[in-house]
Amino acid sequence: MGYSAFASLSVQPIARAVVGVVAVSVLLLPGAAYGAESARDKGNDVPLAVQALPMITAPPLDLDAVAIEDAEERAAGLAPRFAIPDDVFVTTENDGVWENVRGDTWVWSLRINSPGAASLNLGFTSYFMPEGGSLVVRSADGALAIRPFTAEDNAEHGELWTPPLATDDIVVEVTVSGAAADRLQLELTSINVGYRRFGGGGGGPIESGSCNIDVVCPEGDLWQDEIPSVGVISTGGSRFCTGSMINNTAEDETPYFLTAAHCSINSGNAASLVVFWNYETTTCGGTPNGSLADFQTGSFFRAAYTPSDFTLVELDSAPDPSWGVTFAGWDRSGVNASSAVAIHHPSVDEKRISFENQSTSTTSYSSNTVPGDGTHVRITDWDLGTTEGGSSGSPLFDQNHRVIGQLH
Repeated sequence: MGYSAFASLSVQPIARAVVGVVAVSVLLLPGAAYGAESARDKGNDVPLAVQALPMITAPPLDLDAVAIEDAEERAAGLAPRFAIPDDVFVTTENDGVWENVRGDTWVWSLRINSPGAASLNLGFTSYFMPEGGSLVVRSADGALAIRPFTAEDNAEHGELWTPPLATDDIVVEVTVSGAAADRLQLELTSINVGYRRFGGGGGGPIESGSCNIDVVCPEGDLWQDEIPSVGVISTGGSRFCTGSMINNTAEDETPYFLTAAHCSINSGNAASLVVFWNYETTTCGGTPNGSLADFQTGSFFRAAYTPSDFTLVELDSAPDPSWGVTFAGWDRSGVNASSAVAIHHPSVDEKRISFENQSTSTTSYSSNTVPGDGTHVRITDWDLGTTEGGSSGSPLFDQNHRVIGQLH
């Protein structure tokens, strides 16, 4: 499949930002955005203990209206969505239920659903977990769960955004000691209702083109050092793109992450970034079966430059060493590559690799004129594979395996 593609050069002046600390507090405001209701005696198949929990229901989506909005946003050049945020205000003081389960251990629980949703994910814009405490998000039937969030997930920006769970019915559960309960800070302000496949679930079909090449195929053999540097991301619980860990001149493994400016990450929402590593198929051309288990949440905005469409953030922490994430090298000389490779997540599906066997050229965005304004590297067509929505922000490597831009 042959399509033109543009990777923006990351060599232009950058706008730097000073990152401030977000004050965290528990506000004692009455009620939630959705009225809490009893889930008791609803006759569903979830355990009786879950049926008894207070429940918040996010209204189902108008998929026809969502499709119209998506088309308008594509025309405007925005990154694609997989979920629609619903604003709420949920606290452990005003919602859910507390239970003393043993000794000094207390558990707060709340059920959240949105009938027919492909997935649900949550945005806590106030999160501080005392030592020894934990927060768990799981499906109401107990079949799916995200790893526990603990004090290690406390961040300077004071937020926590979760990966999507492929279910329309979840339980949020906080466990703390009674002695530490007054230090818990938790405000749920966004319930994000999914409507398309994200991460092997959600009831939707594979959306990326059949000409895509899995990174585990033989074509990716020579790129095993670079493939682990690439991750798929969600932002604000609703949009998705691709990005990559990128090295710096100190080579000190500062967790800098490069993506595209049109993926709409800024100083106001960088904390909502969730990065998923190693989301790949296990066999070449096999059934898509990638896992989202290797993830980290939260970042700080560091720089962006709209003309060349790049954004740089610093992740809250370095990736877990057991995940094998690498830091991509780069070349800012501006010399055209004799060949190029993109590693990306098309349509938020598993990681793929694409090849251009001809030389790149330097142009303006969406232009054939050389050199134009010099902000972009043009791929005339992909000789193997392709790129599409969701691939945005993915690194473009030259023949020396160095990043020369990110996909626009």
